[in-house]
Amino acid sequence: MHEVKLPFDDRVQAGRALGERLVALRLADPVVLALPRGGVPVGFEIAQALDAPLDLLLVRKIGVPWQQELAVAAVMDGAAPVIVVEPHVQAEARVDRSYIEQRAAHELQEIERRRALYLGGRPPVPVAGRTAVVVDDGIATGTTVRAALRGLRKRAPARLVLAVPVAPPDTIDALRGEVDDVVCLAQPAYFGAIGHFYVDFHQLADAEVVALMQRAAQFGAAHPAPT
Repeated sequence: MHEVKLPFDDRVQAGRALGERLVALRLADPVVLALPRGGVPVGFEIAQALDAPLDLLLVRKIGVPWQQELAVAAVMDGAAPVIVVEPHVQAEARVDRSYIEQRAAHELQEIERRRALYLGGRPPVPVAGRTAVVVDDGIATGTTVRAALRGLRKRAPARLVLAVPVAPPDTIDALRGEVDDVVCLAQPAYFGAIGHFYVDFHQLADAEVVALMQRAAQFGAAHPAPT
């Protein structure tokens, strides 16, 4: 399929376009898992299109000490937290493992805060044996998403699909080995920041995430997970 016209109006438009592509795949027993905050509006539209439950994947980036936007690692919560390290960044920035583990412990506390706030104690949606669709509003380096995908694999989905509006081609190529399918609407060669590909790329407030998760609570209710 041809790539969409950039920039997207907003995350809602991007999510609806992704939803159309995913509906066409006729995914079996899907559950949508969004990375907050920016992935939630995109995931909401996809979950609505698929009539699938919407859940969150809580992952936190660990930045280089003097350049926090440059990810050296990422951590995902779970019974056994998953830490994914970018070895090239670690070597070039000379970041030792003790720093990464210390920051991971701090970020896990933030993850727990967000889980309580966004989900109010609601348990994770079961993904074992189902099609798990992982969603974000875009990917740059892929460190955070890679941690999410590896953590999710431990929950034994039957099929793992990565769905994003925009990402650079080399990042998508590097992530293909982590998933069964990739749906990416646009892969511009000259990337820069994700926000460059949106007209409206405002920073979502926690309240917006909570409201979307509450609205999505009934998605997929007619197709409960097998017990």
